[in-house]
Amino acid sequence: MNPKGFLVSVGGAEDKGTDLEKGIIDRNRLAFFELGILKNIVSLINTQQPIVEVVTTASMIPDEVAENYKDAFSKLDCHNVGHIRIRNREDSSNPEFIERIKNCNIVMFSGGNQLRLSSIFGGTEILELIRQKYNDEHFVIAGTSAGAMAMSNTMIYEGSADRAHLKGEVKITTGLGFMQNVVIDSHFDKRGRFNRLAQAVAAQPGALGIGLGEDTGVIVRKGSELEVIGSGSVVIIDGKFIEYNNIADIRFGQPISIENIIVHMLSKGDKFDTQTRKFTGLEVEIMADDES
Repeated sequence: MNPKGFLVSVGGAEDKGTDLEKGIIDRNRLAFFELGILKNIVSLINTQQPIVEVVTTASMIPDEVAENYKDAFSKLDCHNVGHIRIRNREDSSNPEFIERIKNCNIVMFSGGNQLRLSSIFGGTEILELIRQKYNDEHFVIAGTSAGAMAMSNTMIYEGSADRAHLKGEVKITTGLGFMQNVVIDSHFDKRGRFNRLAQAVAAQPGALGIGLGEDTGVIVRKGSELEVIGSGSVVIIDGKFIEYNNIADIRFGQPISIENIIVHMLSKGDKFDTQTRKFTGLEVEIMADDES
């Protein structure tokens, strides 16, 4: 049965991603707000004042990140925004946090280190509760950067772009598992992560690679129907029809070779179904230049 809820995975943005993790906060330039991504998230819940809980587990500056999100949501006239400050596995069993998740409409996972998300939330009651609400209710799970990457069952947690063409340089583990048979990477264009995602797909060709550009995301409906939002591009890497693939046979540190990998590029409004692996582009009316 398809989930009743929505996933929103966002590739990160300069004003709320890397700079924020470095402690640089410019509250007058919120890319998520300016580009309407938070507005898209809020619009999925059909109520005037949705209850939002921001989970900052991935971040090393959780309080600053939470305040930045509260400020951004307030610009959308969304004021029921709480901060779930889970820093370790003991925190994840806090009855107050569990009760707040039960009562919220949207949970938003911030950026930071996705390995903190998988290692702290894996196997916990609160993760099972979030998954149950996503499957059974009109509920939104949103995440940016690390929060987006952790949504899939297969998760990249390490791998430098300049060495990602070499076997063993891309590290993979199990994510939070909200979406199956995909692997998600963020900051995809700005940090040159094509080879990183391609290696992850080469290791598991049954999984689709989803590369999210900055200021860009996907809304996932029914567990598999992707729609692109934001200003940039989303890259889909499909390994289903790979023919030659040497990743299992070469030594660690050697370059990978892959034959017949399929790549799609999507922009705002384009759709892709991860079950059928079909792309649907947004039809755009092309207007002739006025030469008068």
